[in-house]
Amino acid sequence: MATATRAVPMTYSRPTHNPWAIALTVTLATFMEVLDTSIANVSLPHIAGGLSASQDEATWVLTSYLVSNAVVLPVSGWISDRIGRKRFYMSCVFLFTVSSFLCGFAPTLPMLIFFRILQGAGGGGLAPSEQAILADTFPPKKRGMAFAVYGMAVVLAPAIGPTLGGFITDNYSWRWIFYINVPVGILSLMLTNIMVEDPPPMAEVRRKSRFIPVDYIGLGLVAVGLGCLQVVLDKGQEDDWFGSHFITAFTITCAVSLIAFIIWESRQRYPIVNLRLFRIRTFAVANVLMFLLGIVLFGTTVLIPLYLQSLMGYTAQKAGEVLSPGAVVIIFLMPLVGWLVAKVDARYLIALGFLTTSLALLHMTNLYLGIDFRTAVMFRVYQAAGLAFLFVPINTISYVGVPPDQNNQVSGLMNLSRNLGGSVGISLVTTLLARRAQLHQNNLVSNTYTSNPSFRNMVDGLTQQLTTRGVIPSEATQQAYGRIYATLGRQASVLAYIDTIKLLAVICLCLVPLVFIMRKNKPGRGPAAAH
Repeated sequence: MATATRAVPMTYSRPTHNPWAIALTVTLATFMEVLDTSIANVSLPHIAGGLSASQDEATWVLTSYLVSNAVVLPVSGWISDRIGRKRFYMSCVFLFTVSSFLCGFAPTLPMLIFFRILQGAGGGGLAPSEQAILADTFPPKKRGMAFAVYGMAVVLAPAIGPTLGGFITDNYSWRWIFYINVPVGILSLMLTNIMVEDPPPMAEVRRKSRFIPVDYIGLGLVAVGLGCLQVVLDKGQEDDWFGSHFITAFTITCAVSLIAFIIWESRQRYPIVNLRLFRIRTFAVANVLMFLLGIVLFGTTVLIPLYLQSLMGYTAQKAGEVLSPGAVVIIFLMPLVGWLVAKVDARYLIALGFLTTSLALLHMTNLYLGIDFRTAVMFRVYQAAGLAFLFVPINTISYVGVPPDQNNQVSGLMNLSRNLGGSVGISLVTTLLARRAQLHQNNLVSNTYTSNPSFRNMVDGLTQQLTTRGVIPSEATQQAYGRIYATLGRQASVLAYIDTIKLLAVICLCLVPLVFIMRKNKPGRGPAAAH
């Protein structure tokens, strides 16, 4: 079962209920799960204050969720095969819903972190299960449109998360960022029980899985490896990376565990994660593209609000509103892209998406401290136009040449690639901003010496202005130096943002030729056409 990578004819069984009703049903919980990865970010100060914890301690609310989420993602396909996809999906929705309520109810930080671990474990199985359900619910020629619905949930949720989180926290309580999941989860459970069903081939897969031994060693290695990796990515910049013994120890543990996992799984007849799928060139390249898309998607989602809040004085809610028009663009473009996947070679759409995103990021390098709200909005709108052409085609083409009984594995690995890419993207952005800002600040400060005429004139001018306002001359001079230093710090930060944006633009541009290494999918027949 798990070792098969030879292409086989695609089988499609028409579901009992309307496929689009099924698509909307499973998208509900997945949207809430992806939203939950970003909605808590802006509420951390309130959570820390409400639970009498420090800001650093409160960040484990985010880290704990990401760790358990990352561990479940790669094994979700294996669990689905053993207990049935519908049962696994409903179990994940139930665990996510109950743990969301418990998170809102948590009286202490340790309990909140524990409930977030449970929430992440439940959430980790939602997106892969939904993607696999859509792949089996829709015929190949309509799969692009189905993935467009799924894509809107995955791409929109991180964009509105900070805005929604800021609004709820400012106007109600941080506990409601968790409570809002409960009614959605209950509705999702009810509809899933009525609408979703396992396709006939899944019954045979499940029957065979009962007689397959559990790979406990592989399960343990992937849990330790990915868990440590997520901690390193989330805490690295905060703890100065390898300047911290904590980060160094977790990095070594991660590397040893993942290397051992790859060696062990490659020798197993029934592995937890079917790494043999990476022998399929198109699937392997699609995972690389999805990983790098995660870097760009989450990296850019962090960049704009961070810039506006730290340098422009925006509130969290107002900064989040800058992302909203981009989300609207994605809503309108996703269905179009889903339709185009059935008409045009997916590789051309992916290449267009990365090229457009690269150009949009290069345009964003025109950042300056005085940008207005509309300019910031348009920066995001241009990026959204490119990102909309990536998610659906990459997911669609990832199934080319893959046996249909491996759909669970494909969806789990693709979602893992996106989530890990998102974690890497956030770590990359925050690290580059800190390091490049320090470098630029050192360069700018090197020109602030008293014999520099421009610098001297600036100090004298500010001192005179302050003196005319009633500040005594000695204090006026000190305040002048302070203002100049603050200005240099802000200018250094702007230059750091520009450097980071340029790097993301170059990454997107370099991916354009990589797209054509993948096999072509025949438009109108979906991924199965390449089998």
